Amino acid sequence: MHAVECGADALGFVFYENSPRYITSESAKHIIDRLPPFVERVGLFVNEEAETIDAVCRTVGISLAQIHFDTDNAFLNSVGTKSLPVVRARMREDVHRYEDRYRLVDAYCEAYGGSGKRLNLEWFEGVDCSKIILAGGLTPENVEEVKPFGFYGVDVSSGVESPVKGKKDPEKVERFILNAKSI
Repeated sequence: MHAVECGADALGFVFYENSPRYITSESAKHIIDRLPPFVERVGLFVNEEAETIDAVCRTVGISLAQIHFDTDNAFLNSVGTKSLPVVRARMREDVHRYEDRYRLVDAYCEAYGGSGKRLNLEWFEGVDCSKIILAGGLTPENVEEVKPFGFYGVDVSSGVESPVKGKKDPEKVERFILNAKSI
């Protein structure tokens, strides 16, 4: 709720049990039921069937399913909930994957859910970034550096955490949102 009060446009709910950021459907619904209108409610899913994703989204009130595993357009189209594929970029060419869709581009790591590693911003030079949400290694201190690329949005998790992985630092959250939205 603090992130929303600070101006967050979307909140992410991690439904991947192996993540330190995992949240149960019940806990997510408790938060989502208190959200004001126009805040996107994003559910992060790893290696789930489309039917499971849709069932969780309906039950909890998720408005966007973040598909954080390798898949194809046929699978994305089979998800009834609006979906956002995640590109786990290893090389420059990867940023063009799902070019016809809005997508989240993050640095590749073995584990799902992000590593806090930063992508090489040179990979985005000359790329239409208007359908890309950038993730990976963003912090309150460096988020302003990505503004010239015209990303649709930015995504942060570990960059606003306290020393305890999975717990957000309210002051970092506030500074990140302020810096991301400043002109």
